[in-house]
Amino acid sequence: RPEPLGDAIGDLPLFDAHIHYKEPAWAPYPVERIIELMDENGVAMGLVSSTPDDGTIMLWEHAPERIVPELRPYHGDAGSSNWTAFEDIEAYLEERLEQYPHEGIGEFHIRSEAMWNEPLMRKVIAMAKERNIPLHIHSGTEPIRWVYGVDPEVKIIWAHAGLGESASDVYALMAEFPNLYADTSLREYEILGFESELDPEWEKIIFDFQDRLMIGSDTWVNSQWDRYSDIMDINRQWLSLLPREVAEKIAYKNAEKLFGRSVSMDLVGTN
Repeated sequence: RPEPLGDAIGDLPLFDAHIHYKEPAWAPYPVERIIELMDENGVAMGLVSSTPDDGTIMLWEHAPERIVPELRPYHGDAGSSNWTAFEDIEAYLEERLEQYPHEGIGEFHIRSEAMWNEPLMRKVIAMAKERNIPLHIHSGTEPIRWVYGVDPEVKIIWAHAGLGESASDVYALMAEFPNLYADTSLREYEILGFESELDPEWEKIIFDFQDRLMIGSDTWVNSQWDRYSDIMDINRQWLSLLPREVAEKIAYKNAEKLFGRSVSMDLVGTN
């Protein structure tokens, strides 16, 4: 393999593929501060979903060239454990997708088979395919297989690469579905291992699926914003162990391909 990138990792722009700007963050972290945090860490652009969606739109309106908005279905009483049971979800998604330029639907949870609402999922997939945008799904392996069973051509970003799933199960699912992307948010310490080297199982995932992985922060609570710099540092640390070509793909080029954007350090410091 080529030499690892090493300290030159600091020259690469980052695309943060898993940001939330939820209501509790609005006061302590106004939109100007969010962009400053991105700037301080060389994060040129980010994929943002929020509860409520207003947070995403606030960020996007403040820095439209830096924010890729995606639409979370959660609103009112519809949340991560019950959103598929609400009759107004389809109308809500349609209305927000028409009103704002969302480039994804999600991040949403599919926690169990009780949430496998196929008629609704077919409608959500149709909205995504009509706009050529991905679904961003937080789930284990079986819900991903179920969604691909509903429509094998849908684009999916697998949030946290399954989070609680083993590396071997992550590898198997990525191998099974060649159009499945994944963000690695909350997986940083598993990937890096305990000796500042890549975990062997994750190393195989990274090299074999280097064209479909993206990093992320998952700022789902304010404590994640508090430690945003630490999260980006650990991501740069494991990316620095990769050859430049592979590190560039995961840092930002896969996101460029998926969202049709141009990501560069020239964006840092702008809004």
